[in-house]
Amino acid sequence: MKSDDIGMNLATEQYLMNEKSFDEPLLLFYIEKPSIIVGRNQNTYEEVNADYVEQNNITVTRRLSGGGAVYHDLGNLCFSFVVNNSTDAFGNFKKYTQPVIDALHKLGAASAEGGGRNDLLVDGKKFSGNAMYSKNGKTFSHGTLSWDVDLDVLTKALNVPADKIASKGIKSIRQRVTNIKPYVDPQYQNLTTEEFRDVLLLTMFDAADVAEIRSHEYVVTPEDQVEIDKIVKEYYHNWDWVYGKNPEFSIQKRQHFSMGTIDARINSNAGKITEIKFYGDFFGTEPVQSLADILTGVNFDRAGITAALADVNLGQYFNGIDKEEFIDLLVK
Repeated sequence: MKSDDIGMNLATEQYLMNEKSFDEPLLLFYIEKPSIIVGRNQNTYEEVNADYVEQNNITVTRRLSGGGAVYHDLGNLCFSFVVNNSTDAFGNFKKYTQPVIDALHKLGAASAEGGGRNDLLVDGKKFSGNAMYSKNGKTFSHGTLSWDVDLDVLTKALNVPADKIASKGIKSIRQRVTNIKPYVDPQYQNLTTEEFRDVLLLTMFDAADVAEIRSHEYVVTPEDQVEIDKIVKEYYHNWDWVYGKNPEFSIQKRQHFSMGTIDARINSNAGKITEIKFYGDFFGTEPVQSLADILTGVNFDRAGITAALADVNLGQYFNGIDKEEFIDLLVK
């Protein structure tokens, strides 16, 4: 099955791991349109630049595995190994990334290596992040391979905590990441992502041509696809999974406007505003607690807040402050 939708690809991986049995490890490769995939235990709001993501039509979803947020586009190649559990499988990233590193060495990227807990590096820069998930006696280990990713978009779309950047001894995420493409032998540097995938496959399996490899390919059946579509709907294209799984958190949003300062203190749980209070030197004819009551329980994102305020005269609470600017304050 060929898909450039991250939700469809993650659902296929999940379905094959949970519902199918294979005599040998299963290897998946997939390529997606621009998307951000946050780890299972992350707070989506903290990991993404929401305004930039919305303006640039970047898909955001959450995966089953832990680890950190990653950015994909059509210049990225994802790989996933699905295996039966072994005593040393979970957390042993090298077991699954070493075949990839070995292949990259053969393609000329001699300095490619494992680094840290779950990254792949070249000349000290990250070109791959990896994560694992285990259930019912099976494990998948999946990772990224930045071949020709737009690194400028990556740095704008992701919010990387300052302490994480500092811990790497660098000043910005752009200094830390790279594509592997410039490091391979020049004969491969004009390959598209799809062509790179095929060359990598041939190299990993020491095969003469792709047809030889595809003779061992599992083809998703129409019956499989029905079940995969259900998983997409339940998980990867489901707001409750992507945002509703966010842990409880508190945040302060403060901004000075020409007509006064608004200081918003927000508590959120499961992707919704559970409490919000407003402080500041603004003027209004109505008590701001009434506005807080309107916003309590709504989805903590631009769409949810915009819908809740659709029929609200914001000037009653914050005289002279534009509604769109107010929404920007809350969600940026």
